[in-house]
Amino acid sequence: MQKKTILTGLQPSGALHLGNYFGSILPNLELSQKHEKSIIFLADLHALNSIQDKKKLKEYTLDLATSLLACGLNPEHTLMFKQSDVPAHSELSWILSTITPMGLLERSHAYKDKKAKGQEATAGLFGYPILMASDILLYSPDLVPVGKDQKQHVEITRDLANKFNHIYGGSTLKAPEPVISEEVGVVPGIDGAKMSKSYNNTIPLFGTPKEIQKRVMQIVTDSKGVNDIKDPNTCNIFALAKLFLSEEECKQLAKKYTTGTIGYGDAKKLLFSAIEKYMTPFWEKYTELKNNPQYVLDILEKSANTANSIANRHIEKIKKRVGLLS
Repeated sequence: MQKKTILTGLQPSGALHLGNYFGSILPNLELSQKHEKSIIFLADLHALNSIQDKKKLKEYTLDLATSLLACGLNPEHTLMFKQSDVPAHSELSWILSTITPMGLLERSHAYKDKKAKGQEATAGLFGYPILMASDILLYSPDLVPVGKDQKQHVEITRDLANKFNHIYGGSTLKAPEPVISEEVGVVPGIDGAKMSKSYNNTIPLFGTPKEIQKRVMQIVTDSKGVNDIKDPNTCNIFALAKLFLSEEECKQLAKKYTTGTIGYGDAKKLLFSAIEKYMTPFWEKYTELKNNPQYVLDILEKSANTANSIANRHIEKIKKRVGLLS
């Protein structure tokens, strides 16, 4: 089977948590290893829609790059760069905006959802799908892994690619295919709702062991005692434990639940122990990288140089096609 090019973007929006890792980072890293070319860009231009603090944006962006490397991203295989370091993203965004119908943007689920939640309806938020389309189309990837909530944006990208080619002729822009993993379930937070910074229910990915243990011990449970029979399928602790335990270990824990031989306090201790065992190599790598930020910055710069070479060649073809270059 012919290997393909895969591209994804991740927003630097603050400290990462376990939901980010299992819901996005791990699936993307696993998918990138299966394909010949892999591109992951740090969407700092998109982040401006929600972060208007230059110190935080810079801090979050470097931390996201550090975290990805600590989690196993191989910079020899995957290009990882800041979106803002490749000016062609913004340039193509303007070109595409001139052919984008307003109705297409007005139907964007993300725009409507964020507006409904009280986020200011800025032009940047409204035009988010156009910039996202530019992020993708500049590199002509075959596949774009996204969550279900982002599928519409890839469909918009395909619409804009096809419309551009229809207007200006040729096949300058390649319409990609979305990849939506049905296997990735919702990672519950300590209150049982989806783990999210906006809900303040997260367990940090790179907090100190003490911080993580404290959050684990705060997981909400029912009032059943140690000797009461419990349903593992409705327990937040068990739902998280399944992410870290082997199949056999899960069976053993489930048996303790259904035979009333474990209390929630001990289950939380078991969960923390499993998290610590799984995450310790990542924590150690993260600490090493945090102590050497220049190494991370050098990787971002090197990847940006390569990304600019690809993007500039493509934007030149696009500008010739629309008449901006002869």
